[in-house]
Amino acid sequence: MVSPTGTGDGDATDDGAPVGDAVRERGATLTDPSEVAIALVEYGDGLATAVESALAGRSGVVAYGVPLGLLPSILEARKRTDDGAPWRIACRPGAVDALGRALVLGTDAAEAVADGSIVLRTLPGDEGLRDVASVSGSATVTGFGSLVFATPDRADAVAGPRQEPTLLSETGDSTATAVFHAATTRFEAATPATVSMPSRTGLLAAAREVLDDRFATDLAAVLDGLDYGELGRSGAVADRTLLVALAARHDQLFRDLRRWIDGEGAAGGASERDVDRVAVAPSQELTDDRRALVRRELIESIKVPMGPGRPKLRLRAVDEALLRARPTEVLSVLRGRFALPLDESGTLRRGADGGGRRPVWDR
Repeated sequence: MVSPTGTGDGDATDDGAPVGDAVRERGATLTDPSEVAIALVEYGDGLATAVESALAGRSGVVAYGVPLGLLPSILEARKRTDDGAPWRIACRPGAVDALGRALVLGTDAAEAVADGSIVLRTLPGDEGLRDVASVSGSATVTGFGSLVFATPDRADAVAGPRQEPTLLSETGDSTATAVFHAATTRFEAATPATVSMPSRTGLLAAAREVLDDRFATDLAAVLDGLDYGELGRSGAVADRTLLVALAARHDQLFRDLRRWIDGEGAAGGASERDVDRVAVAPSQELTDDRRALVRRELIESIKVPMGPGRPKLRLRAVDEALLRARPTEVLSVLRGRFALPLDESGTLRRGADGGGRRPVWDR
């Protein structure tokens, strides 16, 4: 028997325009919307909540055709499930690749892969977009294409057009079993996928070794406090901007921050960097973020002679708000400062008092 278990929040436009247009229109009201944030908007809170509720507590889930926007729901449902068997998730093309550009969601997904909770694969080509019959055979899955979640005793599929997606369920008969076997076959035919982001545990362990405990503690608090779509790889304040600012709060060497970002930690030094390391981002990309923070008078770079060769740069926070903020408030401080205008020379335009920086004698 087919029953609806949830719907989306109507993200398509009333005139039937593609949902992508609606996403872009809504995304314009966000502050530098991340790739994950846009994907979450596309699938809507209603469908995401329905998927999480439908999957939580089930054993041995096999999913087929999963997009980036529903991966957070699967991860949250898996955390709520005490099940030793891994969940097998076959994603649409591009979904797993996007995790390598999503600090919060990517490290969480990599953690689930590392501990064996989830196995990720990628469907070939447009396989994940192919329309298929619903679990009952009485309706056609359209708009979102083939999107199925199955266990031996229950199958769920997304049906309906994009503007009104519904999660339909079938339990306890041969149809559910057939869908489970079909989903398993399609998962096995998909390509094994690697998350190009370190696991949350590995990232923090490397931060403690390459940098220090204070930085790692700050970072852990930040990651725990951020929503999956709140921070991305692009925009005025990106994930790299936040990491440079956190390092400056603890007077870290820019060289050491780059080593950690680039994946050169306890698991692999320079001789193993092409084998074992998993980078958060290319280390050369940090320079622009460092310079942007200096222009905004949030941090400064101090040249420190350390043996032969060029002097090293030490990062130091010079803004009182950045120094005094709790870790979970740092992103808000950065966004507030980056919202201020720059003058024609590219430096921060301030009011008459010019306040905000710590005086040089205090630094």
